[in-house]
Amino acid sequence: MKKRCDKLIAKLREKNIDAAIITSPVNRRYFSGFTGSNGVVIVTENGRVLLTDFRYTIQANQQCAGVCEVRQVNRGIGSGDVEEVLKEFDAKRVAYEDAALTVAEFNMFKSMPFELLPESKLISDCRIVKDAAEIAELQKAQNVADAAFAEVLKHVKVGMTEIELRNEFDYLIRKFGGDDNSFDTIVGSGPNGALCHAYPGPRKIQNGDFVVMDFGARVNGYCSDMTRTVFVGQPDARMRAAYETLREANERVEAAIKPGVTGAQMHQMAEDALAAGGFAGKMGHGLGHGVGIDIHEEPVLSPRNKEPLVPGNVVTVEPGIYLEGDFGMRLEDFGVVTETGFQVFTQSTHDMVII
Repeated sequence: MKKRCDKLIAKLREKNIDAAIITSPVNRRYFSGFTGSNGVVIVTENGRVLLTDFRYTIQANQQCAGVCEVRQVNRGIGSGDVEEVLKEFDAKRVAYEDAALTVAEFNMFKSMPFELLPESKLISDCRIVKDAAEIAELQKAQNVADAAFAEVLKHVKVGMTEIELRNEFDYLIRKFGGDDNSFDTIVGSGPNGALCHAYPGPRKIQNGDFVVMDFGARVNGYCSDMTRTVFVGQPDARMRAAYETLREANERVEAAIKPGVTGAQMHQMAEDALAAGGFAGKMGHGLGHGVGIDIHEEPVLSPRNKEPLVPGNVVTVEPGIYLEGDFGMRLEDFGVVTETGFQVFTQSTHDMVII
């Protein structure tokens, strides 16, 4: 954690900023280790302080040992508490997370006698490159998701509802060691598979359905993210061709990812593979996104990312084909950019699974 704060301090120094106020739960945990629901972290070159209330002081002292000084406030954390710390460290130019404040919170902070600078990106960008410990946690989270998928295949059957399948996933994620889901499990069967973020409903799985399952586990704060599409019954030639096209898009990109390529290039490579198979314009979303403490982080694999990938970036590769009123499918892995290529965390097969 101390190295993470040092990384942030270096970024602040480059912009002649004296301190950062960390208010989002994700970044609060990343820079301090604190997992409680109420707290503000203040990072400066001369010291690091976590402000929290009586409910969390014991927990905070345990989690933040050697990283932050923990100070208890006797009421809800107000601008006066933050101002006191910033004055103590002689801060004048102060970065804050503009993307993580309510209007009320901003109005409270702007009353302080400092130059407040909106720097959400600067702060969150510290998380773009994962260290070895983070990569190990991400692999653990993916191992849980792979185990849950292998087990859930034993339960998928005609007549089962999307809700029932979702509930089975959520149970298995915890059974195999997940602390929680990374996000709400997505299950879309038949035509519902064409909804990229289908919310599981009462529809019963039918013979002849593709079933899209997008899910992940959270372990020690870190997320996994994977999607698999299985077929119930026997797919016809058109469906098989669609799946092979999807697989080609996924595997072509995963073989191409390495330091120096851009997210935009990888997205276009997938689009080209889908178009070559007859499914041009049928994806509609970015090819992938970063994963870490948060399920959606930078960098992204999309047309908007012209920056080169670097070792330590963790991204998903998730091409999809969505045909409204007919069916949908997605094949998603995630992994880490290495010095020479792309190490995929996901171990579940890419072969078409027929139930």
